[in-house]
This record gives sequence, structure tokens and C-alpha cells, in this order.
Amino acid sequence: MLFGFLVSAMGGAALLFIFARLDVRQHAYEDAPQTHRSKTGTPTMGGIVFVVVLFGALAVSRAPLLAELVFFVALCAGIGAVDDVTKLRHGANRGVRARTKFLATALAGAIFMREIAASPAFAYPNVLFHAPWLTVTAPHWLWLLLGILAITGTAHAVNLTDGLDGLAAGTMIPPLLVLAAMTGATGLTGPAICAAAGIGACAGFLLFNLHPAKLFMGDTGSLALGALLSGIAIASGQMLLLILIGGVFVAEALSVIAQVSYFKATRGRRILRMSPLHHHFELGGWPETRVTIRFWLASLLCSLVGWAIVR
Repeated sequence: MLFGFLVSAMGGAALLFIFARLDVRQHAYEDAPQTHRSKTGTPTMGGIVFVVVLFGALAVSRAPLLAELVFFVALCAGIGAVDDVTKLRHGANRGVRARTKFLATALAGAIFMREIAASPAFAYPNVLFHAPWLTVTAPHWLWLLLGILAITGTAHAVNLTDGLDGLAAGTMIPPLLVLAAMTGATGLTGPAICAAAGIGACAGFLLFNLHPAKLFMGDTGSLALGALLSGIAIASGQMLLLILIGGVFVAEALSVIAQVSYFKATRGRRILRMSPLHHHFELGGWPETRVTIRFWLASLLCSLVGWAIVR
């Protein structure tokens, strides 16, 4: 965890210096609240530090399943980087089509699921949930399908959550803490290292990402964090637990689905002031920092409930 924090802090400082001079800068999303216009010009793609941290951990450890997790996260970060670069080239917040990103992350998820299923170190084949009082399993084909859906959904839910300064990185820490404690207690060294390094990396990144943010993670970072969370959960036999410990990400994704569906069904009416959910509270008069802190607390509560259920 300390290693992740230090590498992320130093890497963030280096990227801030480099990207500012290369003009790698964010373009504010056109449909975001007007207050977000001031964010245009902030350096982006800072999520590269998450990948650097994990490869640093891989360089000093050969723990079981660590390599599979690190390369999976790097693959999803690469998908996000292509999207970020496309936005920078177009000079607007319009990157790779959503359908293309979904298919690419689903393919990455399928590769990861097949890799860990073939690993002799994988202790939870076909397991959806594992606790001392209950184990839920599924046929292999269904486990693969649900895993791909969990990966794709989590990655893009985190991507949707990354809309306020410090929101995604801070919200990610509590569920990673739960997974780190669980995997550490059960001897799953590789996933435990990934979770701990991810916690440190998020904390280090917040040094530059808290309001007012000096550096954004971009899709490079949000897809990487989504892959990290879902990958560790699947590797530790806790796929279903994602729904609870990642409750904030689930709520953000559902808010978009509900808003779009209702808008189309009613030909223009809305349930929320704006989606994703954090924008609804912003337009309701909450300062950005209040929304961020409340979402952090909600993530902590969801994670504590998840920990209590499993233990």
C-alpha cells in the first residue's frame, strides 16, 4: 500500500509536468453542468500511474494470479488510453464509440476469465460468492458469461462515476480495502497485493485529483480501476459481492440506464435533473466537494456491510 502511494505520488507529479508541456489536456464534457467549463485545460490520462504501480508490484513479486491481474488491468487501461487520445485529437470530449468500448472491454474480460480459469493457482473456479456460511456456484459457461458482464459493467460504471474531482479514486478505496482484507486473510497473495497497491495508488493520485483537480485520470484510469476491482473480486470468488461493495458505481450506472430509458419512453421527460447521479445532486445545489464526500461515505457504508456479510 505504501509502495503504491509513493509510486503514484511521484508518477502523478511527473505526469503533471510532462502532460502540461505536451498539452495533454481535458476538454470539458459538453453536456455537463456549466460549472464544469472551468475544468477544460486540466491535464488528463493521469490513470497511467495505476498501471505503473501494478507493474512495479509485478517486478518485485511473482505471487499467484498477480501477473494475470496486472496484464488485465493494463489491457483495459490501454482501451481507455485509445479513447483519451481520440478525444485529444478531435479537440472535444468525443472519443471512441461507447459500443466499441463495451465490446473491447468484454473481449479483455473474456481473455482474463479464460486465463485465470486455466491457472492451477485459481482456488474459486465457477464460484460466484464465497463465505464461511454459504458458497454459490454456477456452471462454467454461466460463470464465464457473468464474469464478462461483471467486468464490463464495473469498468464502465467506474467510468461514469469519474465525473467530479476525486470522486472515482476516493470511492474506489473502501471496496478495495474490503477485498484486500479478504484476500489477505484467505492467503490469496496475488489479489491481495493488487488490492493493496491499488489502494495506495488511489490515495497517491488524490494528491493531484482533489478539488480543484490538477490532474484527471481519464478513461485510462477509470477503466483500469474498474478492471482492478472486478478482476480481484472474481479472482477471490466474490463476483456477486461487487454489487454491494461497489454500490455507488452500481447506482451511477443504473441512474444513466433509468434516465435514458425513461427519456425515450416518455419522449423527452426525465427522472433526474441530469445523469449520472452525481450531476443530479450538483444541479440540486450541492457543492462539488459535498457530493464527492457523501459518495465516499456511501461507498464506505456499502463496503462495511459487504465485509460484515462475508465475515
